[in-house]
Amino acid sequence: MNHPALAMLEITGIARGMVVCDSLVKRAIVEVFRSHPVDPGKYLIVFGGSVGDVEEAMEAAEESAGEAQLDQMFLPRAHDAVFSALSGGHERPAIESLGIVETHTLAGAVLGLDRALKIADVQVVELRLSAGLAGKGYFVVTGSLHDVEAGVEAAIEAIGSEAVYEIIASPHPDFVRGAL
Repeated sequence: MNHPALAMLEITGIARGMVVCDSLVKRAIVEVFRSHPVDPGKYLIVFGGSVGDVEEAMEAAEESAGEAQLDQMFLPRAHDAVFSALSGGHERPAIESLGIVETHTLAGAVLGLDRALKIADVQVVELRLSAGLAGKGYFVVTGSLHDVEAGVEAAIEAIGSEAVYEIIASPHPDFVRGAL
């Protein structure tokens, strides 16, 4: 799943989302990782490839989506751990302090996670996109308190004011077992 570039689109309608996905793969050589409906009646498309091909595919997708495009994200050099988190293939790290960032868009969650991973020495605990979240996304990172604070601060700067966050210094083991 690792590629030089990663992109995500959120489309406000399922039918339009399918049309958009078709248009982007017809324009450039990209690999579609996810293309499916998400809560509440939106459509998610996640794809990757070379930087040039992903840029070309994004252009086609944006033309096709028009007003139906809710959000988008383009990461020309996505952190490797973002790919693992998207595929669910990452190993659970030892839990130190936790940073939890919740976003109103799925693209915002991925963008914030990428920034946190690039700025601070943190590891991904979890990335959730929409499933049972009414269209929201969130991610959880762990590391030393200092690194978690720096990573969350970088994520919030990247996402903007729509994000909500919390930091838990030294979470209790019972919480970790039950919630993560």
